[in-house]
Amino acid sequence: MKMTFYGQFVAGEDQESIQPMIRHNRAFGVGSILDYGVEEDLSTEEAERHEMESCTSVAERKGGGASKREKQYQAHQAFGDRRDGVVSARTYFYTNEAKCDSHMETFLRCIEASAGASDDGFSAIKLTALGRPQFLLQLSDVLTKWRRFFHQIAAEQGKAGLAALDTKLEVVALQESMVKMGIASRKEIEDWLTAGTLGMSGTLDLLDWNSLIDSRTELSKHLVVPNMQTGQLEPLLSGFTEEEQRQMARMLQRIDVLAKKATKVGVRLMVDAEQTYFQPAISRLTLEMQRKFNVDKPLIFNTYQCYLRDAYDNVTLDVELARREGWCFGAKLVRGAYMAQERARAAEIGYEDPINPTYEATNTMYHRCLNYVLEELKNNPRAEVMVASHNEDTVRFTLRRMEELGLHPADHQVYFGQLLGMCDQISFPLGQAGFPVYKYVPYGPVMEVLPYLSRRALENNSVMKGAQRERQLLWQELKRRLCTGSLFRRPA
Repeated sequence: MKMTFYGQFVAGEDQESIQPMIRHNRAFGVGSILDYGVEEDLSTEEAERHEMESCTSVAERKGGGASKREKQYQAHQAFGDRRDGVVSARTYFYTNEAKCDSHMETFLRCIEASAGASDDGFSAIKLTALGRPQFLLQLSDVLTKWRRFFHQIAAEQGKAGLAALDTKLEVVALQESMVKMGIASRKEIEDWLTAGTLGMSGTLDLLDWNSLIDSRTELSKHLVVPNMQTGQLEPLLSGFTEEEQRQMARMLQRIDVLAKKATKVGVRLMVDAEQTYFQPAISRLTLEMQRKFNVDKPLIFNTYQCYLRDAYDNVTLDVELARREGWCFGAKLVRGAYMAQERARAAEIGYEDPINPTYEATNTMYHRCLNYVLEELKNNPRAEVMVASHNEDTVRFTLRRMEELGLHPADHQVYFGQLLGMCDQISFPLGQAGFPVYKYVPYGPVMEVLPYLSRRALENNSVMKGAQRERQLLWQELKRRLCTGSLFRRPA
């Protein structure tokens, strides 16, 4: 096993055994993003049971399972096993708080190992490993309803169809709308929407709008939004039991512990993207970490999935928020790992497919987002991006735009990332040419990473296409070395 599939995609069993691989890659200019690849080997039935129990609140269980959340943000038995159709991302299921503490300790060890491996390391975490997914679902539901409410009012003001950053509400008209809806009295609404909170422009954009539901604002305690199915006004923020409040607080504490540890040892922390029904909450929590820790340089990186229709809006809004608030923007751009599952879930449950319609549309979206971020890097030396892609055209596009914009590899603003065991023909030439490039390095005991590896084995199509390309290049290089008498290659 170690000489075949495991040896191809996993660096070793523990932090000691992976050191030769890390040193070998480093000699060729390739860094490491350490990822402890162990998953619980659950049956489908066990995974579904854990998911349904952990995604339903006490209030919902007492009410016979009825939920006021939109159906996209409710747990569904048919999609309870989140591993289904996902081949290149690890999946965590909530069992209890002790297990979340154990995951946090594992992430802490990865951060320490990354610090010991290099002076400029990354480590990756998943927020579903750190608490009940119920809270991510509930927060995502709130954020999505609030954003949809903004666009509903924008449409009433004749501003439908504009890009997210270009959409601005007239505050006076907004006040009138909120009074008519019965959200609060005119006096209360005028007190909430003042020049002191929104500035003097007389308009309010989506970033201003999002700030209104900060838990510290008086308005957030009173907000109601229209239910799109019933047309009735409903409270935006739901109440939690004392135990749920404690569990949510512990989840936030775990995230804070990891961010503080990464900051202390100088490791950058990448928060992985997950399914769309969790992602609004994950992005919001990541932004809160960035506000706190990305003061002098980007230490916390958010992940943007460019197969999503709203990827460009998400990237541009977050870049603008970093500008306004003065913290350092850090991003990882990926295409996405959950496409088949997301499409099937949307079709089965009955909500709009969040995925771009074609692979070409996703490529276009990736390059559009990337180009916007690279333009920001040109004007902002404190912003950074990781181009996490196995696509050779995307790498060429990045290199060309870097040259056109005057972004130099030595500035360490643009990083490249690929999975261990894949696309070495991209990673190692980039490293030898002086570009910051990293391999995503899973490690763990053979038997405990088998669940992860078994899903990678199902990735036959994409793996074999890449393997055929690599095999062709390897034969070309072997022939070249035999003809020139330079069989062994040493790092420059």
